[in-house]
Amino acid sequence: MDENNSPLMSEPDLKQSDYYINRELSLIEFNRRVLAQAEDETVPLLERLRYLAISSSNLDEFFEVRVSGLKQKIELGSTQTGPDNMSANETLREAGLRAQALVAEQYRVLGEVLLPQCEQEKIRFIRRSEWSDAQATWLRNYFKSEIQPMLSPMGLDPAHPFPRIVNKGLNFIISLTGKDAFGRNSRLAVLQAPRSLPRLIQLPAEETGSGPSDFVFLSSIIHAHADSIFYGMDVNGFYQFRVTRNSELFVDEEEIVDLKLAIQGELATRHFGDVVRLEVAHNCPVELVEYLKGQFRIDSGDVYQVDGPVNLSRIQDLYDMIPRPELKFPLFTPGIPKQVASKSDIFEAIDKQDILLHHPFESFLPVIDFVRQASEDPKVLAIRQTLYRTGPDSAVVGALVKAAQSGKEVTVVIELMARFDEEANVVLATRLQEAGVHVVYGVVGYKTHAKMILVVRRDGKKINYYTHLGTGNYHPRTSRIYTDYGLFTADKVIGADVHLVFNQLTSLGKIPKLNKILHSPFTLHKAMLEKIEREIANARADKKSARIILKMNSLTDPSLIQALYRASMAGVKVDLIVRGMCRLRPGIVGVSENIRVLSVIGRFLEHARIFYFENGGDPEVYGASADWMERNMFSRVEVCFPLELKSIRNRVIKDLNSYLQESCQAWELQNDGSYRRLSEPNGCKFSAQGVLLAQLAG
Repeated sequence: MDENNSPLMSEPDLKQSDYYINRELSLIEFNRRVLAQAEDETVPLLERLRYLAISSSNLDEFFEVRVSGLKQKIELGSTQTGPDNMSANETLREAGLRAQALVAEQYRVLGEVLLPQCEQEKIRFIRRSEWSDAQATWLRNYFKSEIQPMLSPMGLDPAHPFPRIVNKGLNFIISLTGKDAFGRNSRLAVLQAPRSLPRLIQLPAEETGSGPSDFVFLSSIIHAHADSIFYGMDVNGFYQFRVTRNSELFVDEEEIVDLKLAIQGELATRHFGDVVRLEVAHNCPVELVEYLKGQFRIDSGDVYQVDGPVNLSRIQDLYDMIPRPELKFPLFTPGIPKQVASKSDIFEAIDKQDILLHHPFESFLPVIDFVRQASEDPKVLAIRQTLYRTGPDSAVVGALVKAAQSGKEVTVVIELMARFDEEANVVLATRLQEAGVHVVYGVVGYKTHAKMILVVRRDGKKINYYTHLGTGNYHPRTSRIYTDYGLFTADKVIGADVHLVFNQLTSLGKIPKLNKILHSPFTLHKAMLEKIEREIANARADKKSARIILKMNSLTDPSLIQALYRASMAGVKVDLIVRGMCRLRPGIVGVSENIRVLSVIGRFLEHARIFYFENGGDPEVYGASADWMERNMFSRVEVCFPLELKSIRNRVIKDLNSYLQESCQAWELQNDGSYRRLSEPNGCKFSAQGVLLAQLAG
């Protein structure tokens, strides 16, 4: 037999399950990397506490969305599997084991690492057993005046059934003995701590003789005064617990008349979805844990017994309560590009050449100025913008309101179904509508995730388009902590393309083929596949002319992963900078040996989506709002835009190469799905974020 026809030389089946990593397990691995920042002694102490809180908050969302989704699949009897061929049952079981280990590690880091180091810095969390007489007196008065009036203890009996427990709230299960006010034996009670109460109370130094940064947990104060809550009865046990519920909103978009009203109706029920996790104090007796399990209809695998506060995410409050700049990242002033810093007219600056912003190293203010000047400029006829996540009181929204009130044509596409921002977006939509803005809620069944602003301006007899396209949201707060790119351009072709996309979103009509913009769910997926295939062809002709660098938050789409495998097999060098979930498995012999996957976890949350294709020596670089996930490619409205100005393109390529040299905060994905940190924290030599701060910040 000719060796070229041997079965050993046949093409591998790129759909086989062991070529793919499970997405839920990959997400847990991401949270491990976040938690590792809390242990990194090169990171300032208060920032490490924040990383711990972020890892806890991320895990909350994992249960609210991912775990609840798996449980629903199981309940519905779904046998569908992903490309990794793991069933919902298998995924839930393995995710539960890893989540339990991650939670145990979170509390170990808190108790064994961070709290002792806080103590060294005279930041103390005072236990009940350690209160001085002066502290106990002040806390008793504080309890009586600030806490007790807010509490509604619930004794349990046939007339007082187990109460509805709000999602992620602080609660206590209490065991009692003795007679109640009506002469009956007492057994159990539940106490819910209102969300309005702070979880950390700072002791006043002048009144208690405490240090300047002495704190007491709310749970400790309530526990210490349990006898006064249940006066006349004996409190035998007092244990914290918290539940996490399914928090997805279920809106049948095809059956409703008004999406905003439907969402408003659903928001009230979000806090009371099915329970998917119970966190309870580690010393809670078995019989009480079993009782709670029965009330919430959960299994033993859903119970997390923890040695510490049941909501670690609230530790983040500490950051703003302690004015210790030496324990935080150094402050910096975001830079402003000279093109806009030297000109008061931003439209004149954009006319001269495209302008690229790289947040948070560069300021978000030019974006605000862009909308503000458009609202005031008599030459501006119309403003169109998409909003996915922002605040109703943001400066961008204020400028849009002003523009509408001054008689300009203002159209805003608001994605009401932006997860966990639905309520804020309903408020935002109402405010804009009341100001006379034309507001639409995107497209039924397709989230509008694109980040676009289009300003239509008359200059003499000409109508000009000025466009801003971004990789991240129009949210001033996240622009300070997320790395994103934003492009200003007066390119007529891009402006016309964006104009058509807006028309499609408002009219729902078909539009002609776009010239420069790629957009989902229509052309983006196909275009990315075609560009990968072009690199494959170039590699077969000359391997030196083929290269792909992709930077994104998540990579899960099977067909795009298969295309990257084919590229690797053809000899294309593929570098992936994927912050979070990644289903692609590197290091498969004969399949993905030319693929390297890095995850960078640093001071700022890596959020930019940038796609580089070598294109035979004529590189193409795109920015995008979309990750390479099925939902972004087929169930969302996304835009992907070319960076055509050579100086901008080269700058972004330089940034990508910096991330590929990262040694301080880089983790490399291994063949088994785990991640290996590239250097010990004290031994790192190169930080991409550090370089960008030095180059771009003011």
